[in-house]
Amino acid sequence: MLRWTTSRLAALAQVASKHSYRPKPEGDISSVFASLSKDARSPLPERYGTLKREIVGERMEAMYQSWKELLPSLKEDLEVIKGSGNKVIPEIDAQVAQLAVGPGNDLIATIKKRGVCIVRGIFSPSEALQMKEDVIKYIQANPSTKAFPPDDPQVFELYWSPSQIKARADPRMLSVQKFFLSLWHDQDPSRPLTEYPPVTYADRLRIRRPGDAKFALGPHVDGGGVERWEDPTYRSVYKNIFDGKWRSFDAYRMGERHDANMNMYESAGGCSVFRAWQGWLSMSSTGPGEGTLRVLPLTQTSTAYWLLRPFFSPSSSDPFGPWNPDPTSLYLHGATPGRGQEMSGATHPHLELGQSMVSVPKVEPGDGVFWHGDLIHAVENVHAGSSDSSVMYIPCVPGTPSNLRYVYAQRDSFTSGIPPPDFPGGQGESRHVGRASADLIAEIGGDEALKSMGF
Repeated sequence: MLRWTTSRLAALAQVASKHSYRPKPEGDISSVFASLSKDARSPLPERYGTLKREIVGERMEAMYQSWKELLPSLKEDLEVIKGSGNKVIPEIDAQVAQLAVGPGNDLIATIKKRGVCIVRGIFSPSEALQMKEDVIKYIQANPSTKAFPPDDPQVFELYWSPSQIKARADPRMLSVQKFFLSLWHDQDPSRPLTEYPPVTYADRLRIRRPGDAKFALGPHVDGGGVERWEDPTYRSVYKNIFDGKWRSFDAYRMGERHDANMNMYESAGGCSVFRAWQGWLSMSSTGPGEGTLRVLPLTQTSTAYWLLRPFFSPSSSDPFGPWNPDPTSLYLHGATPGRGQEMSGATHPHLELGQSMVSVPKVEPGDGVFWHGDLIHAVENVHAGSSDSSVMYIPCVPGTPSNLRYVYAQRDSFTSGIPPPDFPGGQGESRHVGRASADLIAEIGGDEALKSMGF
C-alpha cells in the first residue's frame, strides 16, 4: 500500500519542482462558466469538426447502435428518479465512514449508481456554526475580499481562512475522504484509491443570503469542458463509450484520469486536479428551495448520453423523434474552450433536466454532500428560504503523483497567502488580517494533515 513515506514524498517533491503553474488573472467564480461570464461561443472553430471525425473513425455504426440502445435505458433510469425525487439520494452517518467499517454492499452499490451521497454529522452543528461565525468575522476584518457578484457578495474568493483550514485538516474530514476514495479503484479493480492518501484541494466558500437569484448555476459538469473530447488521455477514460460499449464504462476506474489535461486553456476557472468526488460541508440548515445543490443522481447512462450527444442530431423539430448520426457539426453542446461543460433542455433534451434534477434533502450544520466528478449538478436558481445557505467546498482528491505536483504548488500559494494555482490570481489574502498558518494545520490534524497540504 502506498503511504506517506519520507522516500515517496522526497521523490514526488523532486517531480513537483519541475512543474510550475502560470499565475492567472484576477477574477471570480464567473470565470468558470460561459453562462455567468456571458462568453458562450457557438459554433466552435472548424478544428472541432475535424476532431469529431477523428474520434468517430470507423466506429460510427457501432456508436449509432449504442446510441439507440442508450436512449431507452436512460429514459428508464430517469423515470425512477422522477417518481422518487430526492429519496433516491443515499445517506450515511459520518461515524460509519470515519471508522472505515463502511455501509453494506447494497448501499455501496446505490452510492455508486447515484454518484451522490449525504454524510450526516462530520462535525457537530455547534462546530460548523462557529466556523461560519469565524469566517464572517474574517471577511469583515478584510473588506478587500473579492466575491461574486461584486455588488451583492455570495461566493467569496477565500481559501486560507482559519475556518477553512480547520475543516480541511480535521481527522474526521480526512477519514470521510478516505471512505469515498475507497469506492474508486485504479486500473486493477482490487486496488482502491485509498492506496493514495487524500490530499487537500483548497476551494472557495459560499454564504448565500435569502432572496438571492444571481448565483444561479444551471446544470453542468466540472473537471473540464471540451477537454473530455479534445485531450487524447482524457478521452481514453471514456473509450468504452466512444467505442459503442457504454454498458462497459466503469465510472469509478481512475485509469488515465490522473494524467488527463482537464485545463488545456489554462482558464481562470479551470481545474487541473483529478477530483474523484466533489463536495461541500454545510455551515447552515438548508433544504430544497433554500438555495441548495441540485443533482441528476445517475452516473453511467447520463455520462454516456452527454458524451455521445455531439455525434447525433434530431431528424425533425421533435427532439424525441428519430436521431441521426451527425459527426461533423461544429458543436460539443455546452462545452466552450476555457469554460466548464453546461447542459440545458435545448442541448440535451433526453436528460429531461426540468424533471430529473432534484434538490438534495435538508442538511444541518456539520453535514456534508459529496458527488462524483462526472455528475451533472446545479445550484437552485433562487434562494427562497429565510436564512443563509452556506457551505465550504471540500472535494475528495487522491494523492496521485500528478495531483501532488499541484499540491506542492498550492502549498507555496498558502504560505504566500495568494490564491491556489487553479483559481483567479492577484494578491488574494496575502495582506489579510488573521490568515491561517501551517501551525493551525498541525494543531488540528497533525502530521497527516500537514502532508495532505504538501508539508
